[in-house]
Amino acid sequence: MLNERIKQLREDRQIPQRKLAAALDIDTATYCKIEKDERRVKAEQVVVIADLLQIDKDELLTLWLADQVTDVVEDGHKVAGKALKIAQENIKKIKI
Repeated sequence: MLNERIKQLREDRQIPQRKLAAALDIDTATYCKIEKDERRVKAEQVVVIADLLQIDKDELLTLWLADQVTDVVEDGHKVAGKALKIAQENIKKIKI
């Protein structure tokens, strides 16, 4: 989900991939893999991307975390729903 949103925002703002790659200190080929969902972006890179694309970092970090959760539960899909419900209850108990 995150890769699609980043690509959409980048294209809407007409920012070349090489500019985002440079800001992330990676080559353009590696950045292309992020947009193709062939490589995962790090949380700290998400913040840099949000700044460059002039979007609230929380929106992109939410998509980043959703992708991370999906990756983790993908192999345990039979129990994923139940595990996510338990996690949701645990999150409610956390005082932020």
